[in-house]
Amino acid sequence: MIRISTVLLTSLLISVSLFGQDKKSTEAPKLSDSTIIEMPQIMIIGKRDGLISKTPGSAIILGSRDIKQFAPLTSNELLRKVTGINVVDEEGAGLRLNISIRGLDPDRSRNILMLEDGVPIALGPYGEPEMYFTPSIDKMSGIEILKGSGQILFGPQTIGGVVNFFTADPPSSEATRIKLSGAKDGYFSGFASYGNTIGKTGFLVSYLHKRADELGMTNFRLNDLSAKIKIELNEKSNLGIKLGFYDEQSNSTYIGLTQTMFDQGEQDFVRMAGFDNLPIKRLSASTTHQFQFNENISLKTTAYAYTTSRNWQRQDFSFNSSASNKTGVIWGNSSIANGAVYMLNSTGNRNRQFEVAGIEPRLSINHNFLNIKNELETGIRYLYEKADEQFVVGSNANTSDGLLRDKEVRTGNSFSAYAQNTFNITKKLSLNAGLRLENFDYERQILRGRYRINNVNNVIRDTNIVSSDNTFALIPGAGFNYAINDEINLFAGVHKGFAPPRIKDAITAEGVPYNLDAELSTNYELGTRIAIGNVLSAEFTAFILDFQNQIIPVSNSSGNLNATGVINGGQTMHKGIEAGFKFDFGKIIGSRSSYTLESSFTLQNSIYSSDRFIATGGKAVNVKNNTLPYSANVMIWNAVGMNLLNGFGFRLSGNYIGEQFTDELNTVGASANGRTGQLKSRYIIDANAFYRIPKTNASLNLAVKNLSNERYISTRRPEGIRVGLPRLVTAGFEISF
Repeated sequence: MIRISTVLLTSLLISVSLFGQDKKSTEAPKLSDSTIIEMPQIMIIGKRDGLISKTPGSAIILGSRDIKQFAPLTSNELLRKVTGINVVDEEGAGLRLNISIRGLDPDRSRNILMLEDGVPIALGPYGEPEMYFTPSIDKMSGIEILKGSGQILFGPQTIGGVVNFFTADPPSSEATRIKLSGAKDGYFSGFASYGNTIGKTGFLVSYLHKRADELGMTNFRLNDLSAKIKIELNEKSNLGIKLGFYDEQSNSTYIGLTQTMFDQGEQDFVRMAGFDNLPIKRLSASTTHQFQFNENISLKTTAYAYTTSRNWQRQDFSFNSSASNKTGVIWGNSSIANGAVYMLNSTGNRNRQFEVAGIEPRLSINHNFLNIKNELETGIRYLYEKADEQFVVGSNANTSDGLLRDKEVRTGNSFSAYAQNTFNITKKLSLNAGLRLENFDYERQILRGRYRINNVNNVIRDTNIVSSDNTFALIPGAGFNYAINDEINLFAGVHKGFAPPRIKDAITAEGVPYNLDAELSTNYELGTRIAIGNVLSAEFTAFILDFQNQIIPVSNSSGNLNATGVINGGQTMHKGIEAGFKFDFGKIIGSRSSYTLESSFTLQNSIYSSDRFIATGGKAVNVKNNTLPYSANVMIWNAVGMNLLNGFGFRLSGNYIGEQFTDELNTVGASANGRTGQLKSRYIIDANAFYRIPKTNASLNLAVKNLSNERYISTRRPEGIRVGLPRLVTAGFEISF
C-alpha cells in the first residue's frame, strides 16, 4: 500500500509541477474553448470520427448506441459481434470474462490486454493476468478492440489484442441518468449517475447495483460505485481523476455437471457445491494529467493503483467412491467409472490479495522529419505488483476457517519503454514503425507449504524460500495505411507478440526457476476498411499468428485437476480471415429511418505446428496438426434491425459457433466426468425491441435471450459441463434529464 500511495502522490506532484511551469505562455493552443473539457485518459483508438481509419490494424469501437440497441445482459453478448473473438460463458452472469482472439486459449482472458479507461484491470498485468473482475456492461459507454500492430503502444500483452472498456465522461451541463432492467428469478440491474460542470471543473458520480437469485446456477450481488472528475487547470493543462469501489458476492464454483447428468437432463443448473462462495472487493484510483507544451507537443501522465481481494471458499470433492470424509451427497452415476462426484466434508479456501500500482508518462510529438509530417508517440512505464496467497483447509463443507496449508508472496517490478512513429508520406499513404521494450523482474517467496520429510509426503512446514528471475524482450512492429479514395482504406502490419510467464508458473514451490519462456509470436495482418457515407461500413482482414512458443494453460480454471500452472506448448500456427460489415438500406432510399443488416464472420485454423507429445494410455501421442482447445474454426454473427422515426426499433441477432475440441488430443467422445469431449456447434438467437417515448429522453426495451431456447454446452471448464442459459426475457427502462 505504501508503494501505491507513493505512485499516486508522485503523479499529482508531476501534474502540479507541469502545469505550473509556463503559465505566462500564450502561444500554445487551449485544450478547450469552453467548459466542455475532454476527459484526460488513455484511449487505444479514440472516440473522434475518422480515427479508426488511421489505426494500424484491425479495430472496432462498440459504442453506447450498440449497448442500447442490443440491451446486453453481459459484455459477452456485445463482444460476440466482433470478428475473431470467441466468448466462453462460465456462469451466465458475465462475472468472469473468458474470451479469445484468433484462436488463442480463452481461459480467464489471459492472452488479452484488458483495460478500463486505459488502465489495466487484471489481477496482476504481468504475473497473474487473469480476469476475476470484469467491468459490468451496465455502466459502460462502450468498448474498444484493437488487434493489430498498434498493440505495441500498450502491453505487456501484445499477442491477441487490446480490449478497453470505457465509461462516460463528466457532462458539460447538469445531467442525471437512470437505467433499470429486470427479469425472473430475482434478476435486477439498477444504474444511476449524476454529473455536472461548474466553471472549469466537471464531475460524474455513478452507482450500479446488480443481482440475481437464480441466473442459471448463479446467485450474485454486486455494488459498483465510481466517480470521475475533470479539471481545466489552465489554458495548457487539465487533470482527470477516477475513483472506484467494487464489491461482489457470488456462489461462483469450479465444479460442473458430469456427462450422465447432462444426458439425463433436469439438472442443468443444480448447485452441486451449495456452500461455495466467492467475495471480490476492488478499490481503484487513477489520475491523468495532460499538458500541452505547444501545438505540436503534449504530455499525458497517468498514475494508477488498485487492490483486489478474492477469498474463494470451495467445497472439496472426489471421483473416488472410497474417498474418506464424504458428506454422503453424490452427483452423477456411481456405476460408471469417473461418472460420479462424491462431495467431501471439507473446503479448500483459496485466499488471494493483489496490489498493482503504475505510472506512465506518454509524449506525443508532431514533427517534420525528412520534410514530411510525422506523428511520434513515446513513453515509459513503471509498474509494481504484489500477490499474497494463502490456502486454508476447512474442516467441514461450509467454513472459510481452518488449517493454513500454503502461504506465499509474489512480487514483480516492470519497466517498459516504447516509441511509435507515423510517417505521413502523402495524404493517402502513411507508414508506422515502433519498438517496445519490456523488462520484468519477479520474485516468489514461499512461507509455508507441503514437503517430503523423513520419507513422509505432504508434511506442512513453515519455510522461507525465496527465488527470483527476469524476463526481457524487445517487441518491434510496423505497418501502413493507404487510402485508395475517401471510401476505401488498405492496411497491413507485422509485430512481435509477447506475454511474460506467470510468476507462480515460472518458479516452483521449491524455489527452482522453471525457465518457462515468455510467450512469443510473429503476427501478420492484411486488410481493408470501407466506409461509404452512412450507408456501408466494412472491414476485411487476413491474419497469421506464428508462435515460437505458446504457453498452454493447465490450471484448475482451464480444467486440469492435477494442475501446476502452465507449460511451454511449443510452436503453434493461427491463420484465418475476418470480415464484418454494416449496411443501412434506409440511407439508400433517403429515409430518415434506419433499416440495417450487420454481419461478421471468422474462418480460422489454429493448430500445433510442431511435434508435441502427450502421454495417454501408457503411450506418447504426437498432437502435431491437432486443433488447439476451444478454438472454433467458424464463427458467425449477424443481425437485422430497424430504427423508426416514431421511436420504435428492434434487433434480431444470431451467433453461430462451430465445433470445438476441449483438449489437446482432440477427443471427440465425451468423458464420463464431463471434462473432455467435443463441443457441438450452436446457433443462439437474441431479440430486442425498444421504444423512445416522444418528447422525453426516456426509452423502454424488451429483450429475449436465447429466443429458441437452445440447450447447449457452453464449456467443459473449469471442472465439468456448464450449460448455456435458457430463454430469458428482460425488460428495461432508461431516462436522462
